[in-house]
Amino acid sequence: MTTLPPSDEPAVAPTRPPQRPALGILLKIIAALSFTVMSAIVKYASSGGLSTPVPLGEMIFFRSFFALLPVILWLSYARPLSAAFVTKNLSGHVRRGLIGSLGMFMGFNALIYLPLPDATAFGYVAPLLSVVLAAIILKEVIRLYRWTAVLIGFAGVIIMLLPHLSIGSGITDPNAWTGIGFALAGAVCSAFAMIEVRKLTATEHTGAIVVYFSLTTTALSLITFAVGLLRPDLAWIWPTGRDFALLASIGFFGGIGQILMTHCYRFADASVIAPFDYTSMVWALLISWLFFDQIPELLMVVGATIVIASGIFVILRERRLGIERKRQRKAAPPRTL
Repeated sequence: MTTLPPSDEPAVAPTRPPQRPALGILLKIIAALSFTVMSAIVKYASSGGLSTPVPLGEMIFFRSFFALLPVILWLSYARPLSAAFVTKNLSGHVRRGLIGSLGMFMGFNALIYLPLPDATAFGYVAPLLSVVLAAIILKEVIRLYRWTAVLIGFAGVIIMLLPHLSIGSGITDPNAWTGIGFALAGAVCSAFAMIEVRKLTATEHTGAIVVYFSLTTTALSLITFAVGLLRPDLAWIWPTGRDFALLASIGFFGGIGQILMTHCYRFADASVIAPFDYTSMVWALLISWLFFDQIPELLMVVGATIVIASGIFVILRERRLGIERKRQRKAAPPRTL
């Protein structure tokens, strides 16, 4: 799962711990592993791993609600818990929650139809799309280097699509294309969510962003419970003890991943740590091989490598631009009234 590095806190932040980039990178890699394990459990649960299949809305409820438990415990330790509920932009949290919930729905559906590495790879489109959206919505100036990286990244996406095409006969596997559609739609939602997070970080603490997102997705998933009362085929099912533990672990690993992802940026700059988010592909390949006996097509790996390289270039380029902007602000003469 590709995530946006948290920005600086809007309020007066406590003294930053000494720079320990090795620790920050390690926490980021473990966070990527946690999110990949979460996706693998979703894949397993939606592919016959449960004693009795549950509707997707119920699975999203377990992901959202049980993610709150480790997050709240961590926030209680790291800072006063009440700080996580203080907000100046409730509507922004709601928008981010709506978009994020839709993205989670799309992503979980993609895992039903696609192998774990494929679904992971298509998710990497989100940071590239966020560059486009930043130009359109936030009016950011995107110069030639980043536009080139985005175009190369999209070329990588086309390469990832090639294994699912057959010259002369069109689509080779309609189910796979259904999964690709869900995965790309989820990436679009993630890109919009990144833009909303950028807006929220202007006034909101990272803890509040995390908690309000989980609360919003939990509340929205409960709507599917009401839908199930009218649609028996979508009715929630009380899981067995084993199934309950399996579903709760989806939220647990999601919450742990969120904690580690947030905490790792305390020890090094985002530009140092963010590229290691792409280690999730390594974990996805390993888990898919060991537990699902699936190995991706060579073209899928090549395309994913191109997308990853483009994403890393965008991260490094944004870091350089950020350094240049800081230099310009320091060099600028003081404003006079």
